[in-house]
Order: sequence, then C-alpha cells, then structure tokens
Amino acid sequence: MQQFRSFAEFYPYYLAEHSKPLCRALHYAGSTVVLLLLGWLSYSGLWHFVWLLPLAGYGFAWVGHFFIEHNKPATFQYPWYSLLGDWVMYKDFLTGQLAAKLQQLPKHSAP
Repeated sequence: MQQFRSFAEFYPYYLAEHSKPLCRALHYAGSTVVLLLLGWLSYSGLWHFVWLLPLAGYGFAWVGHFFIEHNKPATFQYPWYSLLGDWVMYKDFLTGQLAAKLQQLPKHSAP
C-alpha cells in the first residue's frame, strides 16, 4: 500500500485512478445527486433519508471503477483523501482546471 504524506501527494494518484472520462462523469453525477439530496433534506427536514447520501455518491463512483476503469476505488485504502479527492476533482472540473491537471500527470498514468 502506497503511503502519502499529504493530500497534495495523493491527488495526482487519485486523478490517475480516474483516467477514463466516463468514470469521472459518473463521479460528477454522484456528487451532483449528493448536493441535490442534501438540499432536499435541508428543505424538507426528512433527515431519516440521510443514508441516501453515501449511497448516491459511492454508488455512481463505484460503478465507474468496477465497470469502466476496472480498478479498486481509492476509498478502500484512503477513505478521507479519496472523499476529499472526489470533491476537489469535481471543483476542478466545474472551474475548468481539470484538463491542465490531467496533462501534468506522468505519461504512464495520463488519460
């Protein structure tokens, strides 16, 4: 198991594990559903449905890993860095910074 001393060290590894655009798209879909659910839960007060948050987020992401990337989700080894990585990748996608970060990956792991 690779050891990372910081999230800055981990993030390039995380991006390399998400090399296929469809896998990343499924992550974005899951993150969007999580935000929509969170808004709905906040508005409705139906907090007994909070269990839907991880189901939506991880459900979309794990389909991407198991059926598209054919790798094991980073969540299994690095749960906190992976959770943060998902939201940072989402932010990078939404702000147009992701393409440049993917280009900076070492050639053997670049998409």
